[in-house]
Amino acid sequence: MSKYFKPLIFYHLKQMTPTEAPIFWNRSDIIDKLLYLNVKFFHILNYTNRELLKGPLYYALAATIACAVYWRTSPVAIAIICNLCAGDGLADIIGRRFGDWKLPHNGNKSFAGSITMAVAGFLASVAYMHYFSMFGFVTESSDMIRGLLAVSLGAALVESLPISTTLDDNLTVPLTSILLGSLVFNS
Repeated sequence: MSKYFKPLIFYHLKQMTPTEAPIFWNRSDIIDKLLYLNVKFFHILNYTNRELLKGPLYYALAATIACAVYWRTSPVAIAIICNLCAGDGLADIIGRRFGDWKLPHNGNKSFAGSITMAVAGFLASVAYMHYFSMFGFVTESSDMIRGLLAVSLGAALVESLPISTTLDDNLTVPLTSILLGSLVFNS
């Protein structure tokens, strides 16, 4: 942005006087620098615009579907959100940090990451099941705990498959959780 255009933007957006606009011009320079550094940061990590759009888009769609379709009364929603947020989120962190021992069927994934995915997804699911049962949305039971364990293990298994390098795991984890959760909790 040019230095003449920035005060004009702030003048119209903030409805400030022309003498106040130059004060905010300096702040917009900081914003430009932060945006530049943010773009440079993602280029350092070798992310592309397409990759940045896919993961967050699938993540948001999974959360939206979980809330719109299942909301608070279904353990399927708990499994979707917890396996995606806690399971997949921690699997990436732990897998990168402690993932020296790779899976035999997928050299891009590690035992540490896959085990973390199953354990974190399951523990978060049980915690949220307990939380929602306190308000009467779900009924806490050992059958539900076993079902949440099955869904978490299934999601971790699918996430460890070589197809997860082709398809985004923000897509495969929620789809697996939906399919397995629908089978486990509706039977």
